[in-house]
Amino acid sequence: MEQFIEWIKQPWPWYVAGPMIGLTVPALLILGNKTFGISSSLRHICAACVPAGIPFFTYNWKKEAWNLLFVLGVGIGGFLATNFLANPDTIVISVDTQNDLATLGITDFSDLMPAEIFSWENLFSAKGLLFFVFGGFLVGFGTRYAGGCTSGHAIMGISSLQWPSVIATIFFMIGGFLMTHVLMEPLMKLVGF
Repeated sequence: MEQFIEWIKQPWPWYVAGPMIGLTVPALLILGNKTFGISSSLRHICAACVPAGIPFFTYNWKKEAWNLLFVLGVGIGGFLATNFLANPDTIVISVDTQNDLATLGITDFSDLMPAEIFSWENLFSAKGLLFFVFGGFLVGFGTRYAGGCTSGHAIMGISSLQWPSVIATIFFMIGGFLMTHVLMEPLMKLVGF
């Protein structure tokens, strides 16, 4: 059992994790003609909890209860992995990336997310407003506008040959590259990095 725990604590190589993620698509389709995606679960939660009669939330959300259980499992799995299965080794980040981030004031690579951005002290600051509130709004708006999130489009949509998912994924990638190489530095300087 101890060997299993040590094995599961290690990062899994792409050739193991990738096929496991990829095989969820045919499994979901074969087992119940279900589609994979995380962002739709927020709609299901709102449909279950908000009795306002809003047409967008008026549907049989109970048919999608499996999706809510999946998201609950993701949350529980994340908690267990962070608190009991964390890899004690230092996060491996290329030297070039570390140097690029250091020019932006990000130097603490001891955890999964940079402490200079993701800390309780930053939550109620200009950084927090920009990264958490405005960034969260943009992610939510983009997800709704694109009709789904990256997992739904890039994993499920492309594998089931849906053209809108290909387009959405292309624009997700363009947005990521644009943010990384053009907008990140000015935004970091704007909020005082």
